[in-house]
Amino acid sequence: MHGKVTMSSQSTAPHGASTHSDSHSATSGTAARFADVARSHLFVYVAVFFVSFLLISNIGATKLITLNIGGLDLYFDGGAMLFPLTYIIGDLLSEVYGFKVASRTIILAFGVQILASCCFWLVQIAPPAPDYANQEAFEAVLGVVPRFVAASVFGFLFGQLSNSYVLVWIKRRFGERALWVRLISSTIVGELLDTIIFCFVAWGADIAAGNVEFWSIVNLSLVGWLYKVGIEVIFLPLTYAVVGVVKRHEGLR
Repeated sequence: MHGKVTMSSQSTAPHGASTHSDSHSATSGTAARFADVARSHLFVYVAVFFVSFLLISNIGATKLITLNIGGLDLYFDGGAMLFPLTYIIGDLLSEVYGFKVASRTIILAFGVQILASCCFWLVQIAPPAPDYANQEAFEAVLGVVPRFVAASVFGFLFGQLSNSYVLVWIKRRFGERALWVRLISSTIVGELLDTIIFCFVAWGADIAAGNVEFWSIVNLSLVGWLYKVGIEVIFLPLTYAVVGVVKRHEGLR
């Protein structure tokens, strides 16, 4: 990260929370501060929810949903209902614990996602029992398509890392004020990168072969991106409340 970072401890802070202050912050009162994850009792829960939401949303993404609003057909996958929450929790990780901790959690989730895909693939190719009648249903929901797995994991990885980097970069330069600016700005960047990578890795071969219209994927990308950013905006009050509770618990307020 850019800018000098120093460490200091507060004797009055519960849980032994430590802070990082940036030399570019306007005043010491608004300097960027992050919790000491080694003494945190909440971090493990935040990380578990982050990974869980990711895995659940990937399973939900196997169903396509169409909504007709004002005569306009909007296409979503089932994961769109839960996946944006991974960005909200990702924002919480970055805001409270910093980029280093957030990036490690993101990479952990990336690894768990690959592990889950490998397990589903092994179960998929295993010979079904003679009286098992749901092989096709299992493959339809949990079957592994390599390009979609690649699209999902790499879109998630680069989208989340860029989301975390942008949030912490803004925080280190402008301090603790205007949380909404860094939450929305980081989501705009992270979700855009995530959506573009996923849609064009997943559907690029079909576009090149002429099986899918280029502008259909552009529509899918744009709608998905706007939806996810919109969810971030709608959930801002909840995000503020959760971040506030966690910061108080970690001794940052």
